[in-house]
Amino acid sequence: MARQLILAITESALSLEQQLKNSRTASQKERLQMLWWLKTGQITQHKTLAERLGRDGSTVTRWLQKYRKGGLSELLVVKSAPGKLPLHLTSF
Repeated sequence: MARQLILAITESALSLEQQLKNSRTASQKERLQMLWWLKTGQITQHKTLAERLGRDGSTVTRWLQKYRKGGLSELLVVKSAPGKLPLHLTSF
């Protein structure tokens, strides 16, 4: 049996839709799209959500945990790998 998603999304569907239209990065868009689908009731199962996003179920689970822990701001934070900064970000 497929796993049902139980998640209290505090943002309105309209608010999520506006943020989705205004988002600049692909990672933000797919995370906002996930919340919008859940909020509007278009997707109710974990497996279906992962398939629609083209992501592994563990990735979707991790995103949902981030949202539960810190809300939208936590979900939209995309950490970059440590290491040398790109040349355009370094000062001369």
